[in-house]
Amino acid sequence: MRERRAAGFTLIELMIVMVLITILAGIGFSLYTNSITRAKEAALTQNLVNMRKAIDEYYADKGRWPADLQTLVAEKYLRNIPPDITGSDDTWVTVYGEPDPGNPLSGGGISDVKSGSDGVGFDGRRYADW
Repeated sequence: MRERRAAGFTLIELMIVMVLITILAGIGFSLYTNSITRAKEAALTQNLVNMRKAIDEYYADKGRWPADLQTLVAEKYLRNIPPDITGSDDTWVTVYGEPDPGNPLSGGGISDVKSGSDGVGFDGRRYADW
């Protein structure tokens, strides 16, 4: 009579399954972290657009650049200063505008804002250059 083999998996079969699960988990984790980074970059882009628009609207309304980002909040051009990609709202780098010869009040304020992060985006550009 033939011997009956015990039901179950061999050690090799279990090892192969564990290796496949590990590979799939690694791929899933890297996709997850990439999607988080891309979402932060999209938020940074939108925050820069909103703040630059508020600066331009302030200049169009007042004829001068705002003194700082808090001025935009105080004058209701922004609800609040959004966080930079670093997660802090005090890492923004402000660029001061050149005075307009035809408008003596235009100088002395910020004309642009940039990220204070040293990081590099997926497109290869530094966040500070966006």
